[in-house]
Amino acid sequence: MTVVGLDDTDSRTDGMCTTYVAAQIAARLRRHGRVERLLLIRLNPAVEYKTRGNAALAIHIDCDPGLAFEVARECLESLAIRDDEATNPGLVVADHDPDATPEAVRSFARAALREHLEIEQAAALCEEVGYRHWWLGDGRGRIGALAAVGSWRSDGGPPGAEMLENAWSYEYISYRDADRWGTPRAVDADSVFAAAAAGYPAVWDTVDRGERETVCVPHTPGPILHGIRGDDPDAVETVAHAIESEPVADAELFVTNQGADAHLADGTLETVRDGRAYRVEGVVSSEPETRRGGHVFFTLGPADGEGDHSLECAAFEPTKRFRHRVRSLRVGDHLTVCGEVSRGTLKLEKFAVRDLVDTERVTPTCADCGRTMESAGRDQGYRCRPCGTSADERAEVALERALEVGWYEVPPCARRHVARPLVRGGFDAPTHPER
Repeated sequence: MTVVGLDDTDSRTDGMCTTYVAAQIAARLRRHGRVERLLLIRLNPAVEYKTRGNAALAIHIDCDPGLAFEVARECLESLAIRDDEATNPGLVVADHDPDATPEAVRSFARAALREHLEIEQAAALCEEVGYRHWWLGDGRGRIGALAAVGSWRSDGGPPGAEMLENAWSYEYISYRDADRWGTPRAVDADSVFAAAAAGYPAVWDTVDRGERETVCVPHTPGPILHGIRGDDPDAVETVAHAIESEPVADAELFVTNQGADAHLADGTLETVRDGRAYRVEGVVSSEPETRRGGHVFFTLGPADGEGDHSLECAAFEPTKRFRHRVRSLRVGDHLTVCGEVSRGTLKLEKFAVRDLVDTERVTPTCADCGRTMESAGRDQGYRCRPCGTSADERAEVALERALEVGWYEVPPCARRHVARPLVRGGFDAPTHPER
C-alpha cells in the first residue's frame, strides 16, 4: 500500500480546490492499482496561512510508491494555482500501509489539528522516516500533506477524536465542468431542501432551514458543485444524486474528520492561548452585550468563584440566531464553551448549559396593596408608606428562562467543517440541534 498526501493547491482569490486535485490524482492512479480510500482532513482552523477550510488530502492506493509520486507531482504542477504567492503546494508519499504509519508521523498529525507547525519540522520528519516529498514556493503545503499521511487511525477515528464514537464521517463531492468554473452555479434550491429532509439525520449540514440557505453549495469560484456530508456513505451519495442541477462532471467520496470536534482541546481560563481551539468551563460573569455590528459578547469567569482569570466569549453576527441563545444567558450560569481563541476572545462554536440561575432577588411588593415597596434607608430594609408594611430584605422569585440545561450550537450556515453537529450525538448532556 502507498499513501499520497497533498495540500495547499488552492487560492483564496483564484479558486481551485485541493479535493479536486486529489480526485484527479486518484483517477489517474486507478489505472495502476486499487484506490482504497480518499481522506479529507481538516486541520487547525486557527492557522494563519489556511484557506477557508484548511483541508489536506490523502490517497490510500495499492500501487508502486515511485509511480504514485510521479503521477501526483505532475498533477500538482498542472492544477495548483501557481500565480498566488500564498499558495505553496506540498506532496508527501509514504511507501507503507496506512496502519503502519510511524508514531512520530501520527504525533505530527495530532499536533496539526490543534497546534502551529513549521515547514522545517515537516521537511525534517519526511527525511527521518524516508518519505518522498516535493514542493513549490516555500513548501508550506508539506505540513498538511504529512499530517494527512499520518491521519489514518485503525482504532476507529482520527487523531484528536479518540474518545468519540463515529468520529469519521463522509463527504460526497460533485464537481462542475471546467468551462463553468467561476460562473454562478445552477442548483435547484427546492430539490436540495427536499433531499436534505429525506437524508436527515444521517446526512447533516446540507441546508440551513432557518436562513433558507443551501449550505452544501459553495460560493467560491472553484470546481465544486456541491458537497454532501454525513455519517453514512450510501446516504450522502443518495442525497447528492437527488439534487437537480447543472451537469455533474465528476464526483468522489471522501472519508473525513469533519464534524468530529477533533480540533478542540480541554483548556482552562488560565491556560488558553491564541490560535488554538478549546473546551473551557466557567460561569458567566457579565451580562451579554450586543455591540456594533450585532456581535454579542460576555465574560466567562472561574466556575469555583476563585481566582481572577476570565475569558471574553463572542457570538459574531454570522452565527445568526445562535446570538439569541447567547443573549439569554445570565450572570451566574454555569457553562462549557467551545471555540477558537483569537486575540484573547473565544469565538463560540457551541456551549453547554450545565446549571442555570433560576431565581432572582427583587424589591419586595406590599402584601396588602401589591405595590412595589421603597427603600427605608441604608441597611433598613423596605417599606410601603401607605400601608405601613415593611420587609427586611429583597424577595427571591422564580426566574423564567429561555434556555434549558444542555448543548446549543451555531446554525449550519455558520458551522466550521471540523465542528461536530449536535445531531451526530456523543455529547454529555441533552442537545438542542440546529437545522
